Amino acid sequence: MPISLAGVRSPMATPPATPPASVPSSVLAPPIFSIARVDKLKPADLHDLGDAAEQAIRDGGGFGWLDAPPRDLMERYWRGVLLIPDRSLFVGRLDGVIGGSVQLVRPPRNNEAQAHAAMITTCFVAPWARGRGLARRLIQAAEAEARVTGVQVLNLDVRATQEPAVRLFESLGFVCWGSHPYYACVRGEAVVGRYYYKDLTEPADLASDSRPTTHHRDNRPL
Repeated sequence: MPISLAGVRSPMATPPATPPASVPSSVLAPPIFSIARVDKLKPADLHDLGDAAEQAIRDGGGFGWLDAPPRDLMERYWRGVLLIPDRSLFVGRLDGVIGGSVQLVRPPRNNEAQAHAAMITTCFVAPWARGRGLARRLIQAAEAEARVTGVQVLNLDVRATQEPAVRLFESLGFVCWGSHPYYACVRGEAVVGRYYYKDLTEPADLASDSRPTTHHRDNRPL
């Protein structure tokens, strides 16, 4: 399943407002980040998550969707994610508003030959939440849980056209082992896909912002 980093927000879930130009940037507080694995979604969270996903899809990448589906279908999808065994959903918030998510998927129990591996999938960040490090923190949170649960290898795949995602994964130590010339078909055009893995048996520097649950201020890019 492809991964992307890609709308109009509703009054219920308005992204952090841009401050007036008269306010000096030196006195503005940086946004508050929150990365957490969730087992249930409140109505407001489900609404925010749907908004963020729709924006990502409209921006050119929506983990498989080319056009945003009806909202009821979108909400059923997210509810379904929470019901799937061996699948963890992480959401990233900026100032309390969900701006992106990622999923960590483990193989079913009957697949003992691949029990050592897991997959990162459906990673996206809404356009308004990008450039602040949210995608990086989401991937790090999924990786941290994978390590804690004994996963030895992380796999993922992504469209080659999703260049910000490609750069992010490679900066986090994922190794490209191959490509598929007909990985996806977008508007009638074939799109190349790239396949990555990361060996989790090697030591890793797990900073505080890579833990599954974090609450802090930061304004670094990516």
